[in-house]
Amino acid sequence: MGASPSDSEASKKAAAPPPRPRRCARDALLFAAGVAAAVLALLGPTSPLLMRVGTSAGGLLVASPTPGPTDGPPTFYDDPSLSYAINVGHHHHRLTDWDAKRASWLRSRGLLGSPEKVVMVSGSQPEPCRATTGDHLLLRFLKNKLDYCRLHGIKLLYNTAHLDPAMVAYWAKLPILRAAMLAHPDAEWLWWVDADAVVTDMDFTLPLSTKYAGHNLVLYGWPKEVYERKRWLGLNAGVFLIRNCQWSLDFLDEWARMGPASPDHARWGKAIRHVLSDRESDVACDQSALAYLLITERERWGDKVHLGVDYYFQGYFVEVVGKLRGVAARYTKVERSSPAAKARALRRRHAEREHLRYAAARNAAVRGVVPGPDGGAQFGSWRRPFVTHFTGCNPCGGRRNPAYSRELCEGGMRRALAFADDQVLRAYGFRQDAALNGTVLPMPFDYPTPPRRRAADDDDRPSDERRSWALIVSCFFLSFFFFFLDLHPIPAHVIHDHDDKDLSFRSLKFLWWFIC
Repeated sequence: MGASPSDSEASKKAAAPPPRPRRCARDALLFAAGVAAAVLALLGPTSPLLMRVGTSAGGLLVASPTPGPTDGPPTFYDDPSLSYAINVGHHHHRLTDWDAKRASWLRSRGLLGSPEKVVMVSGSQPEPCRATTGDHLLLRFLKNKLDYCRLHGIKLLYNTAHLDPAMVAYWAKLPILRAAMLAHPDAEWLWWVDADAVVTDMDFTLPLSTKYAGHNLVLYGWPKEVYERKRWLGLNAGVFLIRNCQWSLDFLDEWARMGPASPDHARWGKAIRHVLSDRESDVACDQSALAYLLITERERWGDKVHLGVDYYFQGYFVEVVGKLRGVAARYTKVERSSPAAKARALRRRHAEREHLRYAAARNAAVRGVVPGPDGGAQFGSWRRPFVTHFTGCNPCGGRRNPAYSRELCEGGMRRALAFADDQVLRAYGFRQDAALNGTVLPMPFDYPTPPRRRAADDDDRPSDERRSWALIVSCFFLSFFFFFLDLHPIPAHVIHDHDDKDLSFRSLKFLWWFIC
């Protein structure tokens, strides 16, 4: 039988594929969004391809191109007249408008408003040390700085090149600081630390946003000694903080004008000696030039300079090294005898990346218990000194100040390095011996364990209890012995001077009963 037209038409409709829903555009959009989300998740918030919109911590992250060699907006780096060399009055051009140029660079990288970053700058001579142990000691000093920077999220720039051949020895710090400001525009502070300085408190954090918020240069020294008595030994130029700003670039230029790269170096030396009350040499060094600059141009620079000794921003090693064992013992006592929960928290094992949280807890526990401020201080303090500076010991050159013995310098260096290393090793399950002689020991669980208390089923009694029982038993047996002598006196023919002997026995019995 043939199919009717209506049946044929119905079969065609049944065989035809169902119509596709009109969702292609939405699916494509969802797919693209998913891919973008996956890429952003893989990159994370620290990726250079992301920039933060807004200055608050909760700002939005949006994609931002990372400038490379052939793209990106022009910055101060593209200026052919830019010089990294410090200005000493001849062919170099002064860098001007640095604050605006730096802010523009930070804005183009999405870094404007970021937390203050610090770059520690240090260095040593390019040649091997003359002293036999000099290179070894410099290596340990460098390791100490690396430890602190790693624990506190600080970059370390260690220089061994003379960027200006004329600016040698203690003057070599100025050219590298100038170059570092330009190479690290993302750094708010540069922290110069001499090669022979040891960070001896790994818990201390620089009070940048509080104590130093309104300053551009931070120095350790006594204002009265510098400004009133005009003494160049009233401050120390071996450790200081300098802000990355136009003020600091101008200050470095003025400071360097008195250095050996200047044609007027000899004239400056005489002028400095004339102003400073305790300067005997006609040759200007970096520290005497710094004191001269602060004294003679105080109105220009003084408001932005923090000069103080409220903590050991750099402690004089002679005052410090003899106290380090006592300082360590007091910190151990706090960890052992604080309230149970707090002490147990301080002794708890933890990852090194958690160091700052435990450091804050430790400082809170010792504050008010161990005398002295955070970072230690010169008088009456038993807190850890922040930095110990071995000025005058010259570990590389070997020609130390005659006032210091070899044991005071080298022995003090090793003790300070061991003191600092002990604080680092604990995150790795080891510690330095209490003598601070370089001996490394495994650190037992819950170290330093508090004195044990005897439990009901504990046969291993503490030593104090054992001594008490020993005294009781001794009293019993010796008392029994004297009682026996009273019942059976010694015959007179056995000993001579019976009366004297009997008196001595009575005296001994009375003394023993009194002790018991």
